[in-house]
Amino acid sequence: MRLNGIISTFPKELKMLIAAFIVVLSIGFYTGLLFVGETSSVNPNGIEEQYLGNESDVDATVMKFKKNEQQMLTLVHGHILSMSIIFFLVGLILCTTKLPKKLKTILIVEPFLSVLLTFGGLYFLWKEILWMKYIVMISGILMTLTFTVSILVILFQLFSSKNPSSNIK
Repeated sequence: MRLNGIISTFPKELKMLIAAFIVVLSIGFYTGLLFVGETSSVNPNGIEEQYLGNESDVDATVMKFKKNEQQMLTLVHGHILSMSIIFFLVGLILCTTKLPKKLKTILIVEPFLSVLLTFGGLYFLWKEILWMKYIVMISGILMTLTFTVSILVILFQLFSSKNPSSNIK
């Protein structure tokens, strides 16, 4: 079965469904990033403080306490499950785009590795393996970049169709 590039041949209704899904999914994804920015200062020390607390910092403007094990397991469990579904669905759609095979493979596989490194890394950070904060930050950035590139490729190829009868109008 040939999948590469068939997104441009999809009927208008399927293109509208995919576009609506990608737009709403992106709003949810980027809203989550805004939340991360508000809670962890988007730097390695902010990430550490968010999960290990800052009770010893007398100059802290907002007191944060170390998460308990139930909170950490809930966070890791929920994010790994939900983000694996998100990246599976985006990957399925991405399979239908026209891209070089190596690039497509990277865009499909990398987010799954980043999900494991980001949320597994948060758990190990919570276990006080402090250098994991850098892994969490780097993998989170890579996950966001691959998501952004993937959705841009999908949206661009949905709207620049070779089959004029299937364009969204």
